[in-house]
Amino acid sequence: MILFFGTRPGKPETIKLFNATCPYCQQRGTLTAITLKNYFHIFWIKLFKISSNTTIECSHCKRGYYENEFTDEMHRELSRIKK
Repeated sequence: MILFFGTRPGKPETIKLFNATCPYCQQRGTLTAITLKNYFHIFWIKLFKISSNTTIECSHCKRGYYENEFTDEMHRELSRIKK
């Protein structure tokens, strides 16, 4: 019997952060959060989430921020929107 299993990425989730300011260019409302989740699958059926990575990018200056670089304002806005 052949068993197909492994990991695969899910669909990216995009959230616009309207009330957060970019720390680099000081523009308000230009930040977009992108969350990518990886899933374990058997026969291409997603069973459970393995990991999740969130990055934020400014559409004005194109600066990207990883999770360890998020400001308190970014964290507050993400938690407010995700609820």
